[in-house]
Amino acid sequence: MNSINGRGQVGLMLAVGVICSAFAISMSAQVNTETSTTSGHSAHEVSVERGEVVLVRGNDLVLKMQDGRIRHFPNVPESARVTVEGRQLGIHDLKPGMTLERTITVTSTPKTVTTVQTVTGKVWHITPPSSVVLTLEDGTNQQFQIPKDQKFNVDGQETDAWGLKKGMKVSATKIVEVPEVHVQREQQVSGTMPPPPPSPPPDAPILIAQSAPVPVPVPGAAPTELPKTGSILPLIGLLGCLSVVSGFGLGIVRKAL
Repeated sequence: MNSINGRGQVGLMLAVGVICSAFAISMSAQVNTETSTTSGHSAHEVSVERGEVVLVRGNDLVLKMQDGRIRHFPNVPESARVTVEGRQLGIHDLKPGMTLERTITVTSTPKTVTTVQTVTGKVWHITPPSSVVLTLEDGTNQQFQIPKDQKFNVDGQETDAWGLKKGMKVSATKIVEVPEVHVQREQQVSGTMPPPPPSPPPDAPILIAQSAPVPVPVPGAAPTELPKTGSILPLIGLLGCLSVVSGFGLGIVRKAL
């Protein structure tokens, strides 16, 4: 009984060894793979944003955009740079009144990645239409899954999985094309200093208008005498004229009597 169990264990170990060997052989597939990439015409999209610096506090930046909106840019990195009059300024160099302009260029390039897999061998076993076992050039057998509508080249003629027979030397090629879009984004930020205040024209006098103080009336006691509004000389003249006229009148009356 022990000898029988020992033989069974040896047989089991041999079977496991064969399975592991077959798995190792299948992992070392002799499949030639070539990959190529073709690029199409690139499309460029450029957008420009402008704004005036309103507030810089720490690494936070507040801008008033060209359309009047207020935008907050929190946590601006220290590495961010703005080109202003040929100088590279950081976030802490920005001042209110500066005008910033950000130009964003997005380049989209369509690409096609083509993968070509080629394998050549003799048919050792065929299970149409799902799989085939080929004997490769190094003498190892390897199983391949057959994709839908896969064609095989047998002596210069194409056939499908149903036309394969044991011992046929076949070659199969699998072509896979995967479209991709490569997007590249570039950003450039520039700025201008705020305009200086206008200076007065040369040799022109600068007049500063000052308003005279308006006297404020101080309340006091009522005046005891009326203000003098004119002289008494006209009154004396008038009385003199009346006296002369009266004299002439009395003289005329006496002569009549």
